[in-house]
Amino acid sequence: MVLGNRSQMRRLSLLFGLLFCLSACASGPQPPAAPKLPYDSWYVGLAAPRFMEVWVETVDVLDQRGLPFFRVSAGVAGYTRKPEGWHKGGGKMMPVNNVDLPERIFLRWQSLVEPQAYKIRIQIPQWVREEMVKPERVFCPGSQKWKVDYRDSITLGMAPGGIVKVWVGGACLDFKEVGRFQAEVEPLGPHRNGNGIYYRAPKPEAQAYIDQHGIPYGTW
Repeated sequence: MVLGNRSQMRRLSLLFGLLFCLSACASGPQPPAAPKLPYDSWYVGLAAPRFMEVWVETVDVLDQRGLPFFRVSAGVAGYTRKPEGWHKGGGKMMPVNNVDLPERIFLRWQSLVEPQAYKIRIQIPQWVREEMVKPERVFCPGSQKWKVDYRDSITLGMAPGGIVKVWVGGACLDFKEVGRFQAEVEPLGPHRNGNGIYYRAPKPEAQAYIDQHGIPYGTW
């Protein structure tokens, strides 16, 4: 009798295990929980010096949970007021939704005025993530009132020669420089197509500046 009960218990255990497995397999892998941030989205800004036109192929992110996210931003950049030197952050902003704060950023872009394709992996320091969640009370010129704001934006500035400048800042807070980095040439060329023959031509005003003044290497 005891043996019969044990055999019945084993059969029930196997049945419950099978039902659990079928339920889990049917539901599929569960998406990661939403990051716990004091705002809905953080932002990636794309910037370049005036006339130094770029086309960003991809911005990929490995967030602080170790999860990869591909092409969170791409396309055209915002341009500064002059070709030499840098502004202090900003650029064309793109919200990054359902992604935790960045641990590493991978950037690949085309420098249209050279032309050349570049790629780089940028390690984001811990102090930057701390800045991104630190509330600060500030007078905001846009709204003309005091408010609590965050440095929720990371700007990637790209210049000829593969120079990358990174800042962290906010809509009402100043931008702090994270670092200056040197990208490497993408050997496969634009769009990683391996032939290296397709680059969009710069706009006429950009090409006219380059023809007259050249590219001011060394000023970034």
